[in-house]
Amino acid sequence: MSSSEGFSDFFYSASDGLRLHARVYGDANAGPWPVVCLPGLTRNARDFHDLALYLSARVQAPRKVVAFDYRGRGQSDYDADIGHYNVGVEASDILAGLAALEIEAAAFIGTSRGGLIVHVLGMMQPAILKAIVFNDIGPVIEAAGLAHIKSYLERTPNPRTFAEAVAAQRSVHGQDFSALTDVDWERMVRALYRETDQGLLPDFDPKLVDTVAGLDLTQPLPALWPQFDALAAIPLLIIRGANSRLLSTDTLRQMQEHHSMMKTITVEGQGHAPFLETGDLPDAIAAFLDRAERQRI
Repeated sequence: MSSSEGFSDFFYSASDGLRLHARVYGDANAGPWPVVCLPGLTRNARDFHDLALYLSARVQAPRKVVAFDYRGRGQSDYDADIGHYNVGVEASDILAGLAALEIEAAAFIGTSRGGLIVHVLGMMQPAILKAIVFNDIGPVIEAAGLAHIKSYLERTPNPRTFAEAVAAQRSVHGQDFSALTDVDWERMVRALYRETDQGLLPDFDPKLVDTVAGLDLTQPLPALWPQFDALAAIPLLIIRGANSRLLSTDTLRQMQEHHSMMKTITVEGQGHAPFLETGDLPDAIAAFLDRAERQRI
């Protein structure tokens, strides 16, 4: 138990025996809906630390928060078969973790790939979804945004110090994230890298890069409109970075047409994907969850 840090580490087994990890903030399953946080492609549970602390420690409606490390990320085991690094397998892993935690339903916050996993969960086990926050993701992924992700993954720097890591990240993403402070950049880098005997290393299986290397970005990517439409009755908040390359304003408009009760927030000075602990986003997310729960009781 890491009580001084506000969370406990939870380990469980996937259906294929892989040992997977999640952080758990707060204690009881009873009371307000728990919140499940799902990170981006190469990210991990640490991305949600500050938001999870906020949601789990509120005086009114404190919520249990579970932030997952997918297989091959953070403290979860790496998979020898990189074919298992896909949203279908990862969605099944999330369901296994929630079953082990005895959580039958929750609100979900999905950043980028995490949002794609929520789309899949809506087809696999829709009753588990009480409310959804999509962080800069929707049913249509812009090829230009994915190309940007692919490019910087293939050129992942090997910094010797955290200062070098911050400089490297700012050189790649600084134009899209002009609103971030020095503290924001350092927090992001400390979530992305881990310290080893070989120096700083990105905290994910390097083979994850291979899963995007073969994508043909000259062709439109498959859209998930049927999966998105299946979420039409679930309270939904979309957070989009004003500088996002992955979620276009046109897709956002179409999402609103498909989901009439959808709420949206545009985060100025941030791209893909907004830092959910910055500005008034924690308050906005908490207010959305409170309102959604009142409406669905």
